[in-house]
Amino acid sequence: MQKITLLIHCKDQKGIIAAVTSFIANLAGNITYIDQHVDRELNVFFMRLEFEISNLEIAFEVIKGDFEQNIASEFGMKWEMYNQDLKPRMALFVSKYDHCLFDILGRYSAGELNVEIPLIVSNHNDLRTIADRFDIPFHYVPFTKDSKEEGEKMQLELLERFQINFIVLARYMQIVTPKIIEKYTNKIINIHHSFLPAFQGAKPYHAAFKRGVKIIGATSHYVTEELDEGPIIEQDITRVSHIHSVEDFIMKGRDLERIVLARAIKLHAQRKTMVYNNRTVVFS
Repeated sequence: MQKITLLIHCKDQKGIIAAVTSFIANLAGNITYIDQHVDRELNVFFMRLEFEISNLEIAFEVIKGDFEQNIASEFGMKWEMYNQDLKPRMALFVSKYDHCLFDILGRYSAGELNVEIPLIVSNHNDLRTIADRFDIPFHYVPFTKDSKEEGEKMQLELLERFQINFIVLARYMQIVTPKIIEKYTNKIINIHHSFLPAFQGAKPYHAAFKRGVKIIGATSHYVTEELDEGPIIEQDITRVSHIHSVEDFIMKGRDLERIVLARAIKLHAQRKTMVYNNRTVVFS
């Protein structure tokens, strides 16, 4: 059984759903999930569809080629098609904070994340023991003001060697270079506190505490060259009050970072996100 996921977006027009479903019917395929959305303001149609084909003799690349020739070209679609049996290969970038790394590796070990993690990349050696504990190769890549060019070269070589499909910045405290962002457009996921831009800097929870905020949160988004301005994938919040200390803020914030980043990884790995005009359409 071939299980396939199809993502589409194009100008909204008549006959799209009928053409796509007829294409699958002609393959003797069975649709197991379908969802669509129309952005009325931009007149753009979005669709996510999952289907199964019992005939294993029809090559996946042949299906893709037929879809491009007979459907996608007619409607001017931008589309992606994935074989669900092939897990996306995810690289983890980390620095010194370990809470997101521990959470991701714990979920990965428990089988919660439908990904492969071939390597962990870090600009520090502090978290190497965690990688060793989970038996995942750890690569130290210095990334200072004087070594950025060499660091970028090493990162790109590692990403290519391990055939990485997407990158997760699990509290990686360096700015990703434009060359890597270009190569992995909408395929680099970051996590940060939702205080940006109101509470920028190294101690956002301290600043929020001083302002007496009532809600703290976390945001996961795709990385763009505009720092922390990329398309948002997932967010969450929790309430705080005057009885909470700075340490409480930090603890609650880190809990949210773990949860929100894990959700974002799952959504991306399950091919449930589509990016258009620096916004995301996230399917259920």
